[in-house]
Amino acid sequence: MTDTSPATISSAEAIRRAYRAGIALPAFNTPYLPMIEPVAKAIIDQDAFALIAVARLEFVKFEARSQAAIKAEFDKWQDPGHMRLHQDHIPVIDEDGLRIDFLTELQIATDLGYGSVMVDGSRLPLDENIMATQKSVALAHRGGVPCEAELGAVMGHEAGPMPPYEELFASGKGFTDIAEAARFVKETGCDWLSVAVGNVHGAVAQGLKDQPKPKARLALDHIQSLAEATGIPLVLHGGSGIQQEYVLGAVKRGVAKINVATEIRQPYEQTMKATGSIAAAQEAVYERTTTLIRDFFGWSGDAKVFA
Repeated sequence: MTDTSPATISSAEAIRRAYRAGIALPAFNTPYLPMIEPVAKAIIDQDAFALIAVARLEFVKFEARSQAAIKAEFDKWQDPGHMRLHQDHIPVIDEDGLRIDFLTELQIATDLGYGSVMVDGSRLPLDENIMATQKSVALAHRGGVPCEAELGAVMGHEAGPMPPYEELFASGKGFTDIAEAARFVKETGCDWLSVAVGNVHGAVAQGLKDQPKPKARLALDHIQSLAEATGIPLVLHGGSGIQQEYVLGAVKRGVAKINVATEIRQPYEQTMKATGSIAAAQEAVYERTTTLIRDFFGWSGDAKVFA
């Protein structure tokens, strides 16, 4: 018999259970190492189940330091019944237009014991994205972990101001194409697909990262069509700032993982700037993470789904 106790359930199985139960796992991005402790404590105190995630840009442009440092900090505070560690966004081409040795960085994550990984080839033409994702999926599966991929243009990480949000939404610019998504999933074998459906990343460029995000909406019918075309759990990046009715509607239509970064990063940065106290900044992160789990997502107590 397969042991599926909370201590051993895989990230792949956790997402499958969320998908079947009509809920989603929040993936909390922690670009500063001291954020991991309060995020983990909030997840445990709310008896929730979530991913703690770090993207490549967060150990290049912020202070998460390295994949090994992140894993070591995670191991100090983790509770296997409540969380897993996710390697978010390893890009093929990064936000500055540079080619990245993405397979090496994915291999490091799997070797360190991350529970899941993500390759982001969304800045590539479709055929190149498929090829890069195929290689990444093969690497991840050899390491026994699921691989997330991205198709479509989830904007926000690039330098410079974005076009007006309502203009972007009305045009559907960058939205994940339904036919392309069906082909992409079939040919790559990716486990989860990050889609562009009106969501935007929080800005990370200097001079922009402190600004509030637009109050984003989601094309809910488009999400349902993508879920039907692909048959796999969908992922929503840029979860901060999306209106609650759209987030909950997306979950009902096939989104099983929602990334949250700006909502907990900005309280940390703002409190550090105001007080210079890591402890105070950690408390701000704990309070905001608790509020999100309990009041915004309404997922307190959901750890039982994964027991």
